[in-house]
Amino acid sequence: QVQLVESGGGLVQAGGSLRLSCAASGRTFSSYAHAMGWFRQAPGKEREFVAAISFSSGRTSYADSVKGRFTISRDNAEKMVYLQMNSLKPEDTAVYYCAAAPVAVAFAIVTSISEYRYWGQGTQVTVSS
Repeated sequence: QVQLVESGGGLVQAGGSLRLSCAASGRTFSSYAHAMGWFRQAPGKEREFVAAISFSSGRTSYADSVKGRFTISRDNAEKMVYLQMNSLKPEDTAVYYCAAAPVAVAFAIVTSISEYRYWGQGTQVTVSS
């Protein structure tokens, strides 16, 4: 199994920054390569893709709405994934989820929500105007 625990959410003013962290654990996570992603869900809206990173090679992908403002990174040795969020806007307000997708190819990026098998509980990010 894979356990994912997010942290780092909170209340911030527009234009501010936050860094989300996701700690991964479990025998399955250690045994197989996993691409990682961040998703978010605002009240009354569907969960949407934010950013993804491959298991190795550092390949990344971002939603157009966050491109240039958010940066995803990972530390495989520490089993951590991060989302640095800068220039935050009120429309970034949402619950942010970390997710893991097992992959056969180490440099594969996964952006489709349906391909993610494991999910964290989420962390609330609120951006005030």
